[in-house]
Amino acid sequence: MTTRHTQSDLAVESFLALRAGFFDDRTEPRSYRLRDKRNTQDDPLDEYVEGILSKQLSKGIRCSRAPGALTTPDLVVMRPSLCNGTPRIVVASDLSRIVALEAKKLERTTSGAVARGSGLDYNTTPPCGTVRVYDAAGAPLDIRGFYFFVCQEAIEDERNRYRLSALVLCDGNLLNADFQYYLSVVGERTKRVGLGTYADGADRQRPMLIFANPLGIAELDHAVTLIHSDADLQKRHSGLRQVGTIKRTIPAGDSRTFFCYRVPSDVRKGERQFDLLNPFPSPTRTQKTQPRGRFRLDIRPSD
Repeated sequence: MTTRHTQSDLAVESFLALRAGFFDDRTEPRSYRLRDKRNTQDDPLDEYVEGILSKQLSKGIRCSRAPGALTTPDLVVMRPSLCNGTPRIVVASDLSRIVALEAKKLERTTSGAVARGSGLDYNTTPPCGTVRVYDAAGAPLDIRGFYFFVCQEAIEDERNRYRLSALVLCDGNLLNADFQYYLSVVGERTKRVGLGTYADGADRQRPMLIFANPLGIAELDHAVTLIHSDADLQKRHSGLRQVGTIKRTIPAGDSRTFFCYRVPSDVRKGERQFDLLNPFPSPTRTQKTQPRGRFRLDIRPSD
């Protein structure tokens, strides 16, 4: 039997910590310095975010970063005392016990828009509102997943110094709620081996995935927003104010509604709430992949 408790939502705790770490009381971005990248997979921003959360989160909450490159999620925020000895089915859905955070960093194009607004590369792991991690015994543990989107801009003439111009922390279910599809991609796959003339080639059969990018929505750009499935967060968290809703329809029928929150000081006086229906840009997609670029030479051999 699990113990009842009234602890706060860890997604909310994380959002408020990130808001305070990256922006001041007037919503002006704080500048920060990142160390040099060690290799292609290394991301100093994840390390910096871990530092903010470890410093800002309340006592009893732990932030753990992925142990190595190519490991998802990037971070896990949890109350170990509320996870130990608790049934997995409870841990899987209780945002006051544990939540995963995956960071997605974007830049601006020369036009000033956030890059990849119509669809963001998620590499080999689809976004999902539930993600799989592993417990101390190595057994699978499924927990709720949130995604941390930022638009990071370099500060001119200051090496490795940056600031954010937009931030969204969103429930992964806004992007995809199909956990079985998620498992089908992140699970073990069969490689094709023995390829090529010398039979020493291999095809890893790794998908490259594109899903929605919340920073492509105009109402979320140049702002700091939490997107959550709970319609009543501000009743339990005085540090939040609802500023709008996002509704997504499901092709097979039905729909899902998500609620957008900001800290009160970030809401301009007289600002009206927005109610968005399917606001993500919908580019036309085909089943064919884009062919590799063609290297054209200014020569004309005979047939």
